[in-house]
Amino acid sequence: MITGELLDIEPIELKFPFELRKQISCSLQLSNKTDNHVAFKVKTTNPKKYCVRPNTGVVLPRATFDVIVTMQAQKEAPPDMQCKDKFLLQSVIASPGAAAKDITAEMFNKEAGHMVEECKLRVIYVSPPQPPSPVPEGSEEGGSPRGSVSENGTLNGFESSTANRGSVDTHDKSAEARALVAKLTEEKNSAIQQNNKLCQELELLKRDVSRRQGGVSILLVILIGLMGVILGYVMKKALS
Repeated sequence: MITGELLDIEPIELKFPFELRKQISCSLQLSNKTDNHVAFKVKTTNPKKYCVRPNTGVVLPRATFDVIVTMQAQKEAPPDMQCKDKFLLQSVIASPGAAAKDITAEMFNKEAGHMVEECKLRVIYVSPPQPPSPVPEGSEEGGSPRGSVSENGTLNGFESSTANRGSVDTHDKSAEARALVAKLTEEKNSAIQQNNKLCQELELLKRDVSRRQGGVSILLVILIGLMGVILGYVMKKALS
């Protein structure tokens, strides 16, 4: 976890289980440590290769926010599985009640005197699982393939192949689980943004109603005052 004055960021590195011709996603969790609304912006050195959803947003006071980073399908693996791509996450205190639509590039301009907190994240590729080894043929006619034991006691052959296939199946299930988590996280963030928007509209409506009620009260006071003047004038005429 990376700890800043405004946000805690987890994880400290973006790890992608690299596979050819396949989109891969990982999540980034932002935790607001303050009692203020905190706006954030995510940049990358390779914008064509990655998709960040959302790349800007607002983290509510003492709340968390999940960002999904998706690497586009790659046609070839990098040398030695090394990646030089980096991400920069900028954060700044926003005005109370701010939403994603209120974020501007000027908010993250240091030269304008804004206090901007920055955090750099690097990308790490994790090697994909090894393909299963071929199943050896049985030594006897009609016999089932049997595993052999190497000198160091390691079981080879059929059982080793079965274990490798199990590893591949487990990896596929993990990829499906990650995709499901990414979808649910995106829906959660959308619901949070919609809730913030509704709260702001409700607050504006309350203010509008309050202003209208204030106008009616002033008008009523003026009418009562005029009626008092007229009544006094009439009574004065009657007495005289």
